[in-house]
Amino acid sequence: MASSQLTASSISTRSVASFEGLRPSSVQFHSARHVRIGNPARRSFKALIVKAATVVAPKYTAIKPLGDRVLVKIKEAEEKTQSGILLPSSAQTKPQGGEVVAVGEGKTLGKNQVEISVKPGAQVVYSKYAGTEVDFNGEKHLILKDDDIVGILETDDIKDLKPLNDRVLIKIEKAEEKTSGGLYLTEATKEKPSFGTVVAVGPGLVDEEGNRKPLTVASGNTVLYSKYAGNDFKGKDGFEYITLRSSDVMAVLS
Repeated sequence: MASSQLTASSISTRSVASFEGLRPSSVQFHSARHVRIGNPARRSFKALIVKAATVVAPKYTAIKPLGDRVLVKIKEAEEKTQSGILLPSSAQTKPQGGEVVAVGEGKTLGKNQVEISVKPGAQVVYSKYAGTEVDFNGEKHLILKDDDIVGILETDDIKDLKPLNDRVLIKIEKAEEKTSGGLYLTEATKEKPSFGTVVAVGPGLVDEEGNRKPLTVASGNTVLYSKYAGNDFKGKDGFEYITLRSSDVMAVLS
């Protein structure tokens, strides 16, 4: 199969995005002759190396979030199990929490200015895939919207979470370990439960009049919720917990 070769002269600098402000080590353009188009098994991509996170140049000493955005310093992933076993990178749990470093001025809703629901210094839990990761002062940070913060967690046990806005913390009912005929189920075949007990609820969302609208569920309610909604957590008591929006709660069971 014929192959074609790119040369430096065939690449227009006008088509390359500006990387001003990035560290020199984060983006490297070597000789273009290393990039070949042809046999997929023999392609070389050494010419372009881009970090997943945005790198803020060392000359900047502060980041000021705007609007309803929050800057969070990410908590480091656990490198060991509780018994002291070292975890490989692929097995380390991606952190979903961190410390609030700075907050924006809030957002305008109707004629009212709604302040950010957290303050600098608060320990928070956020939605798993929210925000934009940045490297700043040698540490990983996340810029995300206030609404992406699930709650405040001052301990290391998820059952102590204080949900924010319209979020709900639910203790999931354990899955059945046996069939009706008495056969034991493996982890892979157990039905994922979609109901549990409400542990804590947020204060509700703010309407255009500036008033909080209380949620329709309360602590102690047994509820049925959307099967694939929310974020799952493992509690220190061995139970599974989930945080989700109140709109994902479908019914109260009694």
